[in-house]
Amino acid sequence: MAVRRIDATERRARLAARHRLHPKHRASDAVDAARSLVCLHGTDPATVYLSAWARVDDFTVADLDRVLYDDRIMVKHMAMRRTVFVVPRDTLPVVQAGASARVAAAQRRTVVKDVVKAGLHDDGESWLDEVSRHILAALADGREATSSELKAEIPLLDGALEFGAGKSWGGLVTFAPRVLTVLSAEGKVVRASNKGSWRVSRPTWTTTESWLGTAIDPVDEATGVRELVRMWLLAFGPGTEADLKWWLGSTLTAVRAALAELDVVEVDLDGRTGYLLPDDLEPQGEVEPWGALLPGLDPTVMGWTEREWYLGPYKEALFDSNGNAGPTAWWDGRIVGTWWQTDTGAVSLHLLEDIGAEGTAVLREEAARLDDWLGGVRVMPRFPTPLAKELATEGRSSDRSSS
Repeated sequence: MAVRRIDATERRARLAARHRLHPKHRASDAVDAARSLVCLHGTDPATVYLSAWARVDDFTVADLDRVLYDDRIMVKHMAMRRTVFVVPRDTLPVVQAGASARVAAAQRRTVVKDVVKAGLHDDGESWLDEVSRHILAALADGREATSSELKAEIPLLDGALEFGAGKSWGGLVTFAPRVLTVLSAEGKVVRASNKGSWRVSRPTWTTTESWLGTAIDPVDEATGVRELVRMWLLAFGPGTEADLKWWLGSTLTAVRAALAELDVVEVDLDGRTGYLLPDDLEPQGEVEPWGALLPGLDPTVMGWTEREWYLGPYKEALFDSNGNAGPTAWWDGRIVGTWWQTDTGAVSLHLLEDIGAEGTAVLREEAARLDDWLGGVRVMPRFPTPLAKELATEGRSSDRSSS
């Protein structure tokens, strides 16, 4: 049987519908938007809100705040690639087993080693266990506290390790946030209420059980990885082993084991071997052209590591040296530019190629819609890209397409 070929055009059509970016396929709410992408990227606090805005009609900040902090049906959680994601609550067990536990083990090893290096204790493992017990006790009965508050009342947490001695980038790194990272990746504590605005991350911490009413259901690692691979294929497929390994922050061995258990089908992605679930081989019908403005670190932009089919030649302009994506402008399934804000907060579109009158008009309309939604509030990406730095320096405030 011949291997089915899936070209870039079909991949882009799949993306439009499944990622809720096409006007005819919008998500019903922020939770639906998260499910369509497995989860939302949450390292930059504003990204979560802007990703939902791009996919949910009439979305408001209060809509997401409600499901995060009142209903608690989505949770901020340390997961794939040691990154914070906003995860639907019923997905949390497989995320914990398939990704978070691996992150926790790696972070625990690093902290244990650095505790000894900093001279805090001869037995780093014992120190970490003891300070963890103090933190969990301090957060018992549903109490919420910031990292600084915990450090002030738990003497063991008041320690730091010097990095880069004598270097301009050097300094002291305290252990309190690092211990909380371990505990959160282990599923024992969660980011609870946020003391900052929706654009700023100032989390309080509490135990997972008190925040959710129960501990995270245990799932074995192999099942967790397999389920994450299945969900990724539904949302992002077809994709390659390299895509899955990168997105999961896992190993090729784990990815291949999951693919074997799922009995996936191989497809041809312009000469690369890709994978789809057996019941997901039907061709995607034609999709009307669409445009979208996505924030930095949006899950769609960060969904694959082999990005040529939607990113083209713009990696150096739109990604920083660590692989963090900046804001992007999309037309008909491809990245064609970026957007940014002037000093007054006005949203400005910057195209990197001529996409024609229709595409330019659609993206200008999206820029106006975003400008109206933000209302002058500036949302600066946490990881500015080379192009963003160039635009900020030059102080441009109009489309390249109009110059």
